[in-house]
Amino acid sequence: MAKGTPPVSLLAIPLNSSSPAPLFRQLYDGLRGSILAGSLKPGARLPASRTLADDLGVSRNTVTSAYDQLLAEGYLEGKIGSGTYVTRTLPEDALLVRRGKARGGGTASRPGRTSRRGELLATTPAWVVRGSAEPRPFRPGVPAMDTLPLDTWATLAARHWRRSAGDLLGYGDPAGYRPLREAIAAHVGTARGVVCEAGQVVIVAGTQQAIDLATRLLLDPGDPAWMEDPGFVGARGALIGAGARLVPVPVDRDGLVVSAGVSRCPEARLAYVTPSHQYPLGVAMNLARRLELLGWASQADAWILEDDYDSEFRYTGRPLASLQGLDRQGRVVYMGTFSKVLFPALRLSYLVAPPSLVDAFVSALALAGGPPPTHPQAVLADFFTEGHFLRHIRRMRALYAERQEALVCAAKAELGGLLDIVPSETGLQVMGWLSAGIDDRAASQWADTAGVVAPPLSSYLLEPTSRQGLLLGYAAHSVSQIRQGVRKLAGALHKGTSSS
Repeated sequence: MAKGTPPVSLLAIPLNSSSPAPLFRQLYDGLRGSILAGSLKPGARLPASRTLADDLGVSRNTVTSAYDQLLAEGYLEGKIGSGTYVTRTLPEDALLVRRGKARGGGTASRPGRTSRRGELLATTPAWVVRGSAEPRPFRPGVPAMDTLPLDTWATLAARHWRRSAGDLLGYGDPAGYRPLREAIAAHVGTARGVVCEAGQVVIVAGTQQAIDLATRLLLDPGDPAWMEDPGFVGARGALIGAGARLVPVPVDRDGLVVSAGVSRCPEARLAYVTPSHQYPLGVAMNLARRLELLGWASQADAWILEDDYDSEFRYTGRPLASLQGLDRQGRVVYMGTFSKVLFPALRLSYLVAPPSLVDAFVSALALAGGPPPTHPQAVLADFFTEGHFLRHIRRMRALYAERQEALVCAAKAELGGLLDIVPSETGLQVMGWLSAGIDDRAASQWADTAGVVAPPLSSYLLEPTSRQGLLLGYAAHSVSQIRQGVRKLAGALHKGTSSS
């Protein structure tokens, strides 16, 4: 096979744009089937993503998403500077060998198949970067855990076990611990301009659960839903899992381009947005766009999911008021999390439901296992009411501003001509724009080889774009770690661009 020429088996993969299954899923199924059937032999070199995309008439992002999934599952292996190959040890082959040995030889029986929804859930990316005990620079979305007031937290935790263990050992309020809901309602009303009562606050085990509950409550299979493009992969996965038809809506410097969403699909049933600090680009939705979005939702009888994941950390002025605070018709479901404010393992987030949806969310949460354990909720409630929460936020704002400045300064000194980092007024990460001609997926792989995490912008995209970038988190790393990480990243980019 000539270099870069797709084999006939690849060109014959059926792709149907009218199918409810995403194109990348169809291509993944076709490639996986060809590998397992032997049409693509172990060690066979696959064409470059751009070449295959051109030959199949799909976007490059469709091909790279399919390749990434197969790489993650072990069907493919990548060799830097060489290409992508079919692995020489297939997962199914190894599985059959182990089963055969366990049963004294013979052929393993074929397991029952999952549902179509199960297949979508199993093959939909839920993250761009997997978690680890010690996050490497520059993994985005991770707060500083070296400065947590753990002694205070431990004191509060012990006090609750001593004084009120009996109250904490039952199932608890199905919507969450009432004092925590009251503390959250008071806080978001003051700090974020959210208009709500404690009865509208529902405690959940992470924002991902909140998004999953909302999409299953508010959407029927096949319903169209607006998705920020680029956008949060977890939200994309929840929408796909709910059977929604994704409608990618571009984002510019003023946030979600509402007019583009209306042009593409005015009848969408839901829009997922991160208006205060768009993920991953970092822009804020201006007032005109917010009012335009609310106007569309009213006219289309649609819902809005507002993910306010890290706007506590705004370094200039006060945090922006929420979109929910402008909503007068009860169409916005507001979501916040303590994973970014305190620590991810806490697994405590919340949603503020419109009054008409509170009972539905509580029932759906009960069917999904109920709220998180009551004890950490009680500890967090005291953390709020005794003033520790606001003190911690103030300290972290100063620390994160210092760490972002260190990253920007180090990048100017080390990454000139390769990566331009745009400072952000909010959050735990910044976007770095690669110079023309540098592919962000290749750059991300070079960085990973050098021990640096730098997710590519294209991993967050549904539709391809000409701009290439890397998302860099700084909050979890000291100034010295940041400078060292920038040096590693600069070395990786210089080496990669010189050899490509």
